[in-house]
Amino acid sequence: MCGSFRRTARALTQMYERALRPSGLRATQLTILQVLVRAGEVSQGRLGEMLAMDSTSLTRTLAIMRRAGWIAERRGEDRRERRVRLSSAGEAKLRRALPAWERVQARLRGKLGQREWGSLLKLTHHVTEIARTQGGLP
Repeated sequence: MCGSFRRTARALTQMYERALRPSGLRATQLTILQVLVRAGEVSQGRLGEMLAMDSTSLTRTLAIMRRAGWIAERRGEDRRERRVRLSSAGEAKLRRALPAWERVQARLRGKLGQREWGSLLKLTHHVTEIARTQGGLP
């Protein structure tokens, strides 16, 4: 199961990466911008939880995004805490990239059909929830 999901994730990521290349965004960066537009300002730790992303990869990706001006960071109440939010440049970048993302989504939905698309989304949410609540299976 793990191998199948990883192969699928790599194949999907490659599709989105090709479509997003003209925008200058990577798939992971687009996902972060999408989460931040919905969540508002969040701690980096909470963002990592929301994305099921390890701290090292998230820190590296956020540093790139901060240098590009797409996100803003500030210290939280605890000096170790970093709070992240979408900047106006990040909002503009997301708006420009969304049509390419939407074309890939529509193409996939068309190939799978609405029923399979819904089943696949339900499955991915279910597996993610199992992993989140049980820390993976022993």
